[in-house]
Amino acid sequence: QVQLVESGGGLAQAGDSLRLSCAISGSTFSNFVMGWFRQAPGKEREFLASITWNGGVTYYADSVKGRFTISKDNVAHTVSLQMTSLKPEDTAVYFCAAPKKGLRSPTAQAMELMARADATYWGQGTQVSVSS
Repeated sequence: QVQLVESGGGLAQAGDSLRLSCAISGSTFSNFVMGWFRQAPGKEREFLASITWNGGVTYYADSVKGRFTISKDNVAHTVSLQMTSLKPEDTAVYFCAAPKKGLRSPTAQAMELMARADATYWGQGTQVSVSS
C-alpha cells in the first residue's frame, strides 16, 4: 500500500517556472520507481518523467526534455518535478505515479504499460494552468 500526495500546482504565466512535489508514504521495496504523468481535458494521460529510487536514473518524454527535471529526496521521501519555460499547452492535471512492482528500467514504454494495466498507484492530481 502506497499513498501519494502532490502539491505545488497553481496558476503560472508563459515562461515561468513551477516546482511540483509528491510526498510518498506506505510500503516501499527494492527497485522502487517514481514518475510523473499529466492529463489535459479530452486527452489521454501522458508520461512525463521517471526516476529509479536507488540509482537516480531518469527518463523523460521527448516533449519535456530540456524543460522539466525530475528529482528525489531519499530522506524526506519525496519526488519533485521542476518545470521551466512553461507554455500554455502545459496546462493539465499533473499526477504523481508509483508502479506497483519494481521496474529495472522505467522507460516511457514501461511506465505507460504499467498505467494501462492498472498497476500503478496515483496521487489525487494537482492542477497546473499556464496563461499567455
